[in-house]
Amino acid sequence: MFTKLAHANDGSERAFAALAVALDLAKRLASGLHMICVEEMPSFPATIDELVEEKAEADHVFGPVVRRARALAQAQGVPLAAKVVSGHPVQRIVNFVEEERCDLLVIGFMGHSALYERIIGGTADRLVRLAPCAVLVVK
Repeated sequence: MFTKLAHANDGSERAFAALAVALDLAKRLASGLHMICVEEMPSFPATIDELVEEKAEADHVFGPVVRRARALAQAQGVPLAAKVVSGHPVQRIVNFVEEERCDLLVIGFMGHSALYERIIGGTADRLVRLAPCAVLVVK
């Protein structure tokens, strides 16, 4: 059914709950898992130094996330390819899934108020609408 799985991880506990599901699926399907972490960059950086500083911060923030994910994957015997990128999360995740030709994206759900969801929309909601593959949202 699914041959190439992807997981988007923002470092939250909900994302790690989704990772646990993704690892279980990958193990059952004898598949590897591709993981992406997206560090949001400032829309209009003032200087190149600001970009370098933001990238260093992303490495600092997502380094432990990637290490934790790799340890969990190794414990389950699932190959994990992890990538940390900068940009807008929805766009970068959709591009990643397309580039890797994944057929299932597993994400965590971060609940907001109904008003927030109507006005702003949620990342999970946008990924469900825009991803070129099936999306499993883990609550």
